[in-house]
Amino acid sequence: VAAGSMAPSTQIPEQRLHLESPTGLGCCRAFSWPVAAGSMAPLRFAANLAWMFQEQPTLPQRIEAAARAGFGAAELGFPYACSAPELRAAAERAGLELVLLNTPPGNQEKGDRGLGAVPGRQREFREALALAIQYAKTLQCPRIHLLAGRLPVGAEREAVSAEMEVTFIENLRYAADILAQQNLIGLLEPINSRITDPRYFLTTPHQAAAILKKVGSPNLKLQLDIFHCQIMDGNLTQNLETYFPILGHIQIAQVPARHEPDSPGELDFPYLFQLLESMGYSGYIGCEYAPRGDTVKGLDWLRLYWERHGLRDGRS
Repeated sequence: VAAGSMAPSTQIPEQRLHLESPTGLGCCRAFSWPVAAGSMAPLRFAANLAWMFQEQPTLPQRIEAAARAGFGAAELGFPYACSAPELRAAAERAGLELVLLNTPPGNQEKGDRGLGAVPGRQREFREALALAIQYAKTLQCPRIHLLAGRLPVGAEREAVSAEMEVTFIENLRYAADILAQQNLIGLLEPINSRITDPRYFLTTPHQAAAILKKVGSPNLKLQLDIFHCQIMDGNLTQNLETYFPILGHIQIAQVPARHEPDSPGELDFPYLFQLLESMGYSGYIGCEYAPRGDTVKGLDWLRLYWERHGLRDGRS
């Protein structure tokens, strides 16, 4: 990911595009796209197959559906129910790049959501990391999200945070060394504790950046989900500028309902996309949202983005 100084903001004229609402209510929601500036490279979007294309029952079928919809890349979430060779074959048939997967979550029946910061489970974290690396290498996937995990049930955050941070740093240093040997990037994603997961350990980009600084490994980066960041902190322009040097991946969804970027909500995605273009962001943007209806019908916002940049689709 490019990590240079931010380009000056440029005021450019806007064109007004109207998207037909998929709700069937006959209304339209105005979505303003700035006219593309020739010097700005278009952003690259990846379909998150844990959320999108749920019309297809299997992960290989979702890979193929994402490619048919015009995506050039996809995030897999937890791919471990399928064999890695099967997924690699599907991606090769579809011409789709696989750009992100998560470490296994642990025992989900017992409430696990990752093991990175969970004291006493370092051995399980290492086993989960080894499996994730095995998949990443087979899938030629360069990034692994290292899930931090949850606070113990009933625990006060202040009472356990210090011990959990020590555990997380220990595990991240181990992971950084192993990932570097395999030429892979590890990512830390803060998840909001106000709506999505009140017990998740890593909740803000500020916390993640402080931990990354303590670990001090260049192949560990910040995965910034704009949905979670808006809920916890807002101030998106300054947060993107501040953490741009350590950004390894971005994800998007509208707030608060976590639907398409052009759905009703708090976030002005045309502005945010223009900001990222002006900053020279060259990584992927994962579309980690729940479509309001049919996934493909909900991609008008993306087709218009491609059209604005003179692209046929995300592989042009």
